[in-house]
Amino acid sequence: MALSNSSNTANLSNAEEFSRVHVLPETDFNHAQNNISAVSWAAIFAGASAAAALSLILLLLGTGLGLSSVSPWAHKGISTSTFGLSTIIWLAVTQVLASGMGGYLAGRLRVRWAGVQADEVYFRDTAHGFLSWAVATLVTAALLASVIGSIVNGSIQAAATLTGGAATAAVAGNVAAASTKLGKPEGTNESEAGAMGYFVDALFRNNANIATTSSTQRYLALTVNTAAKTEVTGIFVNSRGMKSIPAADMSYISQLVSTHTGLTQQDAEIRVNEIYASMQTKALNAEIAAKEAADKARKASIYTTLWLFVSLLMGAFSASLAATWGGRCRDA
Repeated sequence: MALSNSSNTANLSNAEEFSRVHVLPETDFNHAQNNISAVSWAAIFAGASAAAALSLILLLLGTGLGLSSVSPWAHKGISTSTFGLSTIIWLAVTQVLASGMGGYLAGRLRVRWAGVQADEVYFRDTAHGFLSWAVATLVTAALLASVIGSIVNGSIQAAATLTGGAATAAVAGNVAAASTKLGKPEGTNESEAGAMGYFVDALFRNNANIATTSSTQRYLALTVNTAAKTEVTGIFVNSRGMKSIPAADMSYISQLVSTHTGLTQQDAEIRVNEIYASMQTKALNAEIAAKEAADKARKASIYTTLWLFVSLLMGAFSASLAATWGGRCRDA
């Protein structure tokens, strides 16, 4: 009987020891799993680096393809609308591919979460993909912000300058030649004086009936001095924005034109009114063209910003979805 009791006691001790051996490792394992962070930053940074590098490569490829498809020559290359549409599509494709690759790597390279529910694993993988996209976007924006800003601002300024320059050329006619011949009136700048040159020259053009005039008038018509032209230019500049030239200035300009061209005072006034009206019309057209160019640049900036916003959303979704795929492959 004593032998039986000792045997039972020994078996009980072995059972307790066996249970301790199996309980302690499980407790240590759960404790270790609880200390593992839910965010694998190494995987996130790896995915973000891959996404940033791939987006840079695709951006350079798209830039090369875009420049090869346009041409400054008429009837060559793609149209402006086609170029804009292809740019939008390429930006979206770039975001989807680059962000998807970064998200997949972030999900595939993260640590295994043992003992975590499936819904929690799905949420963590989605968060890893989104974080990899966010880091890649911030890094890319920090590196390329100055370059992209200079390109956009340069394009807008170039468009406005080209349109404004074309309008000024239409108003001025041969501005360079006029600026050379005319002095700059006091209180005016070079562009104002040059823009008036064509119209001032038109005022002092020779009269068709100059042969019937006296030798003195013929000489004055052929030798219009620079001082007279400069003075008339100053009057035109001072009268800009007015519907008509003040009466005193009109009388004085008409006398100068009559003296140097052989026209009568009345015909000289008619010429001055016609040329001044033409100058005002050209100036108004130039102002309208400049405003239209500014409005087009504004609309282009709005459309560009909105489509960049849409493409970034597509990139965030692609990264989050691809991270769940990578996580499933990691746990398979």
